[in-house]
Amino acid sequence: MYTVSVYQYFSSAHFLRDYKGKCEKLHGHNWKVSVAVSGEKLDAAGLLVDFSIVKKHLSEILSDLDHKVLNDDVEYFRTNNPSAENISRFIFTEMKNKLPASAAGTAVRSVTVHETETSSCTYED
Repeated sequence: MYTVSVYQYFSSAHFLRDYKGKCEKLHGHNWKVSVAVSGEKLDAAGLLVDFSIVKKHLSEILSDLDHKVLNDDVEYFRTNNPSAENISRFIFTEMKNKLPASAAGTAVRSVTVHETETSSCTYED
């Protein structure tokens, strides 16, 4: 099994509903996002998937999150708490829609969202 990963960043603000602590107040993060795509077969060029394709799709998704107040500016987070857990699931679902499983078995396997240098959440299929 091969796994190709790409990393990108975005900045946004959020607050956690139904949470007691400092994160219930509006605050921001510089998020690091990693997307892993896995599969068994390489193409004729010896690639699982071109890095640039994965980066392009991830960039499109993150542009909708970048420099936003997630709770207010992104429809999904008006009803889903913008926790690292829900952000990783949101990005995973969007990536899966943009990069569906191929006939060769290549598919989005996981999305990891780093809220800080020491804290992250991974959503995987």
